[in-house]
Amino acid sequence: MDFDALLLLSFGGPEGPEDVRPFLENVTRGRNIPPARLDEVAEHYLHFGGVSPINGINRALISELEAAMPDLPVYFGNRNWEPYVEDTVIAMRDNGVRRAAVFTTSAWGGYSSCRQYVEDIARGRAAAGPQAPELVKVRQYFDHPLFVEMYAEFVSQALHAAPSGARLVFTAHSIPLAADERYGPRLYSRQVAYAARLVAQAVGVGDYDLVWQSRSGPPQVPWLEPDVGDHLAALGDAGASAVVVCPIGFVADHIEVVWDLDNELAQQAAEAGITLVRTATPNADRRYAKLAAALIEELRTSAEPARVDGDDPVPGYGCSINGAPCSPQCPGS
Repeated sequence: MDFDALLLLSFGGPEGPEDVRPFLENVTRGRNIPPARLDEVAEHYLHFGGVSPINGINRALISELEAAMPDLPVYFGNRNWEPYVEDTVIAMRDNGVRRAAVFTTSAWGGYSSCRQYVEDIARGRAAAGPQAPELVKVRQYFDHPLFVEMYAEFVSQALHAAPSGARLVFTAHSIPLAADERYGPRLYSRQVAYAARLVAQAVGVGDYDLVWQSRSGPPQVPWLEPDVGDHLAALGDAGASAVVVCPIGFVADHIEVVWDLDNELAQQAAEAGITLVRTATPNADRRYAKLAAALIEELRTSAEPARVDGDDPVPGYGCSINGAPCSPQCPGS
């Protein structure tokens, strides 16, 4: 399967204070989020001048992608903010792109992590009309050797910087239990747990924790737990004095990382007398671009997917053509 372009498909983020509220309304459309909650989250972005860190990170990643795959022009589209995926696919059509690989800034399965990006692809092609390019989304990559290698290095560096005996805690974005059950079932949470296990094994840590963060919505709706803040409090009560937090669920320093962890959790740790060290994320790491290139090469050559072998492996899906569901495990397929 040959490609004549690459589409980097991401979440999007505001570029200035005036963008924050419209962006959040895009993100939460149809979810009945109370206005007070939107105001609260808006303050997180405004703390950083109304600019999401993800935008600059993605632009830097595009430079690395162009260096890793000089034969492919790289296009950039987002779900929730400019450049919108619809506009990008129209531009690809106008530039004569016939078939493009799609690399998303999410390693996981589940609705918001995978299926929603598939819907973005379908929406972009619908906007471009009959002459829209064919769009082939690469597979989920939570167990790719380069993914595990990057996080293992980040964890090793953080453990080295932290006091001896620091507790290793992996964290990822929480989702409603019903949503996790619907896809897989529990594909997202199982993939996150498996990736955490692979990384911990790579650095020789046998005892660690997996927690969840950044939940929203009505309190009566059950989400994945434990919450990272509650878990930090429990560790403090148990006598922990140092914690290394690895946001393995995030491939970049999203607002959930730089605010929820670097601000709120860091303040909680300081008040409890706990030394908190947060690991890096891939961001625009050159290996992340090489990972994308490797996934595209798998599609080009029909090669066997590169995966880290571990006990009780979790399936990975996600390779979708033109926005079609990739697996019977995906509702609506």
